[in-house]
Amino acid sequence: MATDNVDLPDLSQESGGAAPAALLNNEGASEVAPKHSAADLEAVFDVPVTVSAVLGKSSMEVSQLLKLGRGTVVELDRKVGEAIDIYVNDRLVARGEVVLVEDRLGITMTEIIKAGSGS
Repeated sequence: MATDNVDLPDLSQESGGAAPAALLNNEGASEVAPKHSAADLEAVFDVPVTVSAVLGKSSMEVSQLLKLGRGTVVELDRKVGEAIDIYVNDRLVARGEVVLVEDRLGITMTEIIKAGSGS
């Protein structure tokens, strides 16, 4: 897994106080990125988001929907054990598996979907 954080040597410790020629010529400048921390995101920590886990989908007519009652089984378009989709604000961000945590259902993420590669 690639990381965006790269540790760079402290340039102020270079002999003679001059910057390396590579930096003066802008060589490799596109590889140098500022380090980020969780504190940089502090402004968005309180922004509410909606997280949805989609086990599967089914379509039916309204007349069939009105006939549904307690205990009715609705067939979904997924097989048992198939990954579920995890959406944040209606955007697919991950896939995962359903897990049991004590007496509650939970989700463990098994795949992160990068921007532009989801369906």
